[in-house]
Amino acid sequence: MPDRIPNVCATPGCPGRTFERYCAACKAYQTQRDPKTAAHYGRRWRKVRAVYLSKHPLCALCEAAGKLVPATEVHHIVAIADGGDDSDQNLQALCKPCHSKITFASPKVY
Repeated sequence: MPDRIPNVCATPGCPGRTFERYCAACKAYQTQRDPKTAAHYGRRWRKVRAVYLSKHPLCALCEAAGKLVPATEVHHIVAIADGGDDSDQNLQALCKPCHSKITFASPKVY
C-alpha cells in the first residue's frame, strides 16, 4: 500500500496524477524560453503589458462568452519567437485560466 495518494497534475485541464507538481506527460511541455525570446520580457514589456491591461481590463475570451472576468495576463497572438510584436493588434488580454489553456494547447518553446 502506498504511503500517500498522488495529486492531480498542476497543468490546467490535465487529469494526470503524480507525486510531483506535473505528471510525466506534462513535463515535456515545461521548457525554458529561448534566450532570444527571453530577452524580450524585461522592463519595456512590463510597461507595454501594464498599459494594455489598463486599456483592456476584461478577459477577451470570457467576455466573448458573456462573462465579465478581470484580465491578469497579456497574450501574444503571434508569438515573439514566430515573428510577432507588441502591437495592440497582436496582443490579447486574458485571465490566468484562459491564458493557460491557450498556452497549453500549443506546446512549443516560448
